[in-house]
Amino acid sequence: MNQTNIVNKLEDLNLKGFKQGYTRQIEDPNYLSLSFEERLFALLQSEDTFQTNKRIETNLRLSKIKNKQALLEDLDYDPRRQINKSQILSLASMDFLRSKQNIIINGKTGTGKSYLAQAFAIRAIQDGFNAYYIRTATLLEDMKISRLDGSYTNLIKKFSRYKLLIIDDFGISPISVDDAANLFEIIETRSEFFSTIITSQLPVKDWYGFLQNNTIADATLDRIVNSSHRIELEGDSLRPKYSKVYKNY
Repeated sequence: MNQTNIVNKLEDLNLKGFKQGYTRQIEDPNYLSLSFEERLFALLQSEDTFQTNKRIETNLRLSKIKNKQALLEDLDYDPRRQINKSQILSLASMDFLRSKQNIIINGKTGTGKSYLAQAFAIRAIQDGFNAYYIRTATLLEDMKISRLDGSYTNLIKKFSRYKLLIIDDFGISPISVDDAANLFEIIETRSEFFSTIITSQLPVKDWYGFLQNNTIADATLDRIVNSSHRIELEGDSLRPKYSKVYKNY
């Protein structure tokens, strides 16, 4: 059997990674010194790497993350921001996801809340988890519409399947009691099963009053705050300094 037949069969089977590895072995004479088992294992590794990268690419595209260049490795640890580097490195291990814990990121406008949240989401995707980013206003509007068109149950199911959900810009504008109830539905569905990151300019101590309904506020905060890691970003807005890098806050 010639090499062309093998390549064609790999294409038929859609084993693109295996095909790439096989092509490398054909072109590189160093592989001739390896045993059959070693060459086969290298081909299987090539396919596995291809599938992993494909899964990451797909999950990143479906995540709706705005800033695909947001990376924890590029985080600015300017002392004025008072970021606990040890805390960030610990959270970067994604153990908080495995433990179904949450993260609350507080700070004034422009201090990098959205960037940090998206950087965590990208790391999660790189580590094999799926994630989804949405602004609070968009989430609440989607839920209102879904109640009208009968897709509410499906929408709840959608937000319940992500290992990590980013709810950005919480508390920027007033919400109704119905909005608070809808938000609780999302939080309740995910509680103890998956992790959520919430970014907010509003201090956590003011969330209770913001949610208006005492019963809903008690239930929501109980499920989010008590199982959350807290990150407080200090300092002035980073936008003037990093307008090109941080344009998607």
